[in-house]
Amino acid sequence: MMANIVYIAASLDGFIAKKDGGLDWLLNIPNPGNSDYGFSEFLKTIDAIVMGRNTYELVLTFNEWPYNKPVFILSNTLQSVPKNMTDKVEILKGNPDSIVKDLNSRKYFNLYIDGGKTIQGFLKYELITEIRITRVPILLGDGIPLFAALPKEQKFEHIKTEVFNNFLVRSVYNKSMN
Repeated sequence: MMANIVYIAASLDGFIAKKDGGLDWLLNIPNPGNSDYGFSEFLKTIDAIVMGRNTYELVLTFNEWPYNKPVFILSNTLQSVPKNMTDKVEILKGNPDSIVKDLNSRKYFNLYIDGGKTIQGFLKYELITEIRITRVPILLGDGIPLFAALPKEQKFEHIKTEVFNNFLVRSVYNKSMN
């Protein structure tokens, strides 16, 4: 069984980043226990990460590389990665369907799909099997949206909702088989 999972935070008005890609609004989340809110446990359940170039370039600005799983960067323009990243990331080209087939053939079946355009592309191909969205109680007013227009509706079933620190609300949805 394969899974293509979205695990992401979004503002109440549906944005995953500011217009300039900024995530500073996520830095002010109350976190008295210095929790990662289950992210490290989630990472244990996946085989690989698929992200777009913009997300990859943002992650490169972090103090340290946060992933111990293979990371595949979707880009039609990126030609190479820094030498210190060659054992951590690989650039892939193609549509989401061919990318999933390629990764599945390499025994990567549980994929974490990250980045606005990448998520939207996988949704267009109806390849997202689960969405884990954490709502942050802020209205950004404008920014990079999580969702975009789709060729047809897709139904998901609510699995569970958790509240963290009376501040964050994470809901999990699985693709409906109906």
